[in-house]
Amino acid sequence: MPIKLGIVPVTPFEQNCSILVCQETGDAAVVDPGGDIDKIMGAVKQMGGTVKKILLTHGHLDHCAAAKDLSDQLDVPIEGPQIDEQFWLDQLPEQTVRFGFGHAKAFVPTRWLEDGDHVCVFQRS
Repeated sequence: MPIKLGIVPVTPFEQNCSILVCQETGDAAVVDPGGDIDKIMGAVKQMGGTVKKILLTHGHLDHCAAAKDLSDQLDVPIEGPQIDEQFWLDQLPEQTVRFGFGHAKAFVPTRWLEDGDHVCVFQRS
């Protein structure tokens, strides 16, 4: 199944948010949405995708500060990071203000990921 990959620099740190779109179904996953939801969604639209899932590699603010708002807006699950990252997720409200990201909500992902877990991004139609 052919996949399109888009990279969107987000946050004042200009970290990369990745967008994966299945060319067969249009299903998309957003990886590490640190901020700038409008930029992310603009790229998803330009790529012809419909977000089905958010994936987080770790809990640093520049990788996950927009995850909860994006998840709520799109009604999609958040998978990852691992449970040891809860410390960082709990600090998001203070950290985002301190570093000029605006305000983010602390959250618990839909599914924690641990070493050896598999993540299904796209299903064959």
